[in-house]
Amino acid sequence: MSYFSHIYNASPEELPSRGRTVYLYLKDRAGAGNDCWPAVKTIASDLNLSRSTVKRALQDLVKVDLIAKVPRYRENGSNTSNLLVLK
Repeated sequence: MSYFSHIYNASPEELPSRGRTVYLYLKDRAGAGNDCWPAVKTIASDLNLSRSTVKRALQDLVKVDLIAKVPRYRENGSNTSNLLVLK
């Protein structure tokens, strides 16, 4: 069975095409483990999507439990890109 079988078989209501596209992008960007941390702006630019679409796609992926978002912070306490862990 393919690693992406859940992605391929998910209904559009369960996982819209934006979520599929962003998941495949994240899988490609993941390191040796299953984590990556591209900024929403970077994902949007690389995939030619709006930032809002990428944010909605990430919400879709969290909802269907394909990724987990872990907030990250700089030394001064400000936000930086989230750590995205692929499940």
